Amino acid sequence: MEMLRFATAGSVDDGKSTLIGRLLYDTKTIFEDQMEAVERASVQMGTEHTNLALLTDGLRAEREQGITIDVAYRYFHTPKRKFIIADTPGHTQYTRNMVTGASTADLAIVLLDARKGVLEQSKRHAFLASLLRIPHLVLAVNKMDLVDYDQERFEEVKEEFRTFASKLDITDLTFIPVSALHGDNVVDRSANMTWYEGPSLLHHLEEVHIASDRNHIDARFPVQYVIRPQSDEFHDYRGYAGTIAGGVLRPGDEVTVLPSGFQSSIKSIDTLDGPLEEAFAPMAVTVRLNDEIDISRGDMICRPNNQPIASQDIDTMICWMSERANLGEGSKLLVKHTTRTTKAIVKELQYHLDINTLHRDEESIELGLNEIGRVRLRTQTPLFFDEYRRNRETGSFILIDEATNVTVGAGMILGESS
Repeated sequence: MEMLRFATAGSVDDGKSTLIGRLLYDTKTIFEDQMEAVERASVQMGTEHTNLALLTDGLRAEREQGITIDVAYRYFHTPKRKFIIADTPGHTQYTRNMVTGASTADLAIVLLDARKGVLEQSKRHAFLASLLRIPHLVLAVNKMDLVDYDQERFEEVKEEFRTFASKLDITDLTFIPVSALHGDNVVDRSANMTWYEGPSLLHHLEEVHIASDRNHIDARFPVQYVIRPQSDEFHDYRGYAGTIAGGVLRPGDEVTVLPSGFQSSIKSIDTLDGPLEEAFAPMAVTVRLNDEIDISRGDMICRPNNQPIASQDIDTMICWMSERANLGEGSKLLVKHTTRTTKAIVKELQYHLDINTLHRDEESIELGLNEIGRVRLRTQTPLFFDEYRRNRETGSFILIDEATNVTVGAGMILGESS
């Protein structure tokens, strides 16, 4: 069964957690004891309706403040698809949490309040979704019940957001009017908005086409682990385990191994369930080659005539996540890119990007917590990468503090820097 990962974002009180709670409740994917606990908590809080937001706002601080702080992951399925939800926070101070939660999403749902329209936070979330190159974006205009399910108000909000979105790189944009509190257009079509002719939110999530979103052209297989069983039965077995980051691999394919450049062909593709005649991203497999080549963790198996960029100088966009130190010219860090980890130094901070106004501050000399900027890095050993817009797996990385081993940044590769 196909899986869809989606992230939700929105301003405070726009109803993200309520929407997810409604999805879980109306698809009957929560346990009775969970529902009873939520109903008891709702009574204690004195709310008029059962507070479905409590199904996702798990942190005590979130419940007390009525805001989402951490990324809450929830799982549910329908007969058509499995879903992983990342409920991401809306506040500027939790930008790093949104970047983390949305980085692997196939689709993003940006919620906004029909009464308030498009706010600065709504624009920021849309921009981050486009920056992270999430292929599909849904604008859910929530709380339609509070504007009497007015079509004219929905069209106003829709046009306002479309005007802003035209400045961004968004390939697929869908607008859906909903009331998360009452369930209108969430799982089932709303009887209160007969003027809306589109699908319900769940129907759209079930039907949106994601099979072609991944890069199935450029074969990329970062080696994670070399398998050499220490037994007489498998004494001649040598396999390379990892997760395919792009393209399609088949037995018999000619391949090149980076950084050595040695060539061979695929002998077999193995899994716990047996050999495969074809494997593609994001499958985890073990690849065996017809020739014995010195291959280790961090090497990349690809096609001879379709290789990634190999460079020590990379042009990136970085979201800085550290509370302790800022990122500036001369900063030294570890870069973890696919299965390869190497040292790196910041050569230049080209600009700091204001994610609210999209203004580029070229005078800035460092990035602070939750800030995003364009940065040139030089790595100790070459990385084998594609531009992030071409392949999100081989075009992304994380930055690690060498002293503490703490993740302090996440980045997207724009290309090789000159």
